[in-house]
Amino acid sequence: MKAFMAAFLVWTLISANGGGGEAWPTHTACRDGSLEVLYQSCDPLQDFGFSVDQCSKQLKSNLNVRFGIILREDIKQLFLDVAFFTKGSSILNYSYPVCEEDLPKFTFCGRRKGEQIYYAGPVNNPGFEIPPGEYQVLLELYNEKHSTVACANATVICS
Repeated sequence: MKAFMAAFLVWTLISANGGGGEAWPTHTACRDGSLEVLYQSCDPLQDFGFSVDQCSKQLKSNLNVRFGIILREDIKQLFLDVAFFTKGSSILNYSYPVCEEDLPKFTFCGRRKGEQIYYAGPVNNPGFEIPPGEYQVLLELYNEKHSTVACANATVICS
């Protein structure tokens, strides 16, 4: 009987998350007549919310976004790595310090594990027009210990 209960417990724990094979749902960050931005969390343990207020293929230099997540890690420092691909080829990679210990740019800098981040406001980026095509974007937020805070695979479709 104990062996049966142990096997049942193991089966329950494994099947509760689909055996590890379940992916997070695909979300729409924004949609306009000529632009659609979709994303999916690539963190196996956590999903998050993200949206863009102005959905236009003419990307403005001050873009209003909304982002929400519950932290699994402290963030004394926070960095964003972004990689853009099209047709399997890398077209742009960059890293950006979001929170630095001596220069916090946002009110959520310094938050601790278990706290919630909700940010609604502008982010500075270079303004440009998105050329027609389909692009894949990999975004990763990580802290000073290189622990992943959030990760997303995004698809940008511009016609």
